[in-house]
Amino acid sequence: MYDQTRPERSLAAMTYEQMLERVRYEGAYPTRERAEQAVRAVLGALGCQVTGDERVDLARCLPVEAALTLTASAPATGQLTGWGFIKDLAARTGATPATTRWDTGAVLAAVAALAGPDLLTRILGQLPDGYALLFGRAQLSRPRPQPVAA
Repeated sequence: MYDQTRPERSLAAMTYEQMLERVRYEGAYPTRERAEQAVRAVLGALGCQVTGDERVDLARCLPVEAALTLTASAPATGQLTGWGFIKDLAARTGATPATTRWDTGAVLAAVAALAGPDLLTRILGQLPDGYALLFGRAQLSRPRPQPVAA
């Protein structure tokens, strides 16, 4: 019998090579090297945006090589929106925003699978608007405080 209270299992046992193959498949890249290039760029940039316990917990979920890429850069002093993340990464890699968005989606789909739904929800709660779509989730509006009636 299926236990409905059981949390969705993370793919934490995935090796780096398996992660690259998943990204290669998701991104329809012709080579493993192209997938690895995308992984390094996206995880390096993501590591600047995710901070605190979420950064540590995400690194624990990733294969060692990917975790080292994620944590190699110091967290940024200010966070970028999802679109700002794409534009910044495109400028740093010399790629177009469309190609960068494609790369980001392919990499973050694998990251989301490794992180699992609970950690991904925590990460998205920490990041500004626009990241949910990059991870393959629907972007839900955050409640805005209502002005107090005088």
